[in-house]
Amino acid sequence: MTMRQPMPTGMSGEMQQCINECLNCHSVCLSTVTYCLQQGGRHAEVRHIRTLLDCAQICATSADFMLRGSELHSRTCGVCAEVCARCADSCAQMSDDAMMQQCAEACRRCAESCRHMAAMA
Repeated sequence: MTMRQPMPTGMSGEMQQCINECLNCHSVCLSTVTYCLQQGGRHAEVRHIRTLLDCAQICATSADFMLRGSELHSRTCGVCAEVCARCADSCAQMSDDAMMQQCAEACRRCAESCRHMAAMA
């Protein structure tokens, strides 16, 4: 479930889409952290949990920068794309787990959207 935020007047459709992808990825990654900690084992490895938390945080930050019209949003989006790609790779390693694949897909969509937003600057 994606939270819909009111969009500033004059915001491009691409930016609105990127904000939505960031907010969705943030939510999915936080939910996945809880799931992984409950699963234990390789799901709960420190590096994997840190990657999920990094991804959730940079997604929230990127959405915030875009929502307030920061001139630096393209830079946060560039970092967000990189972190999301790493998180997708980390989740995709657990190919036998549907929840992890769902998280990887959300991260890939966000990475693509953020790459596009960073390139528009």
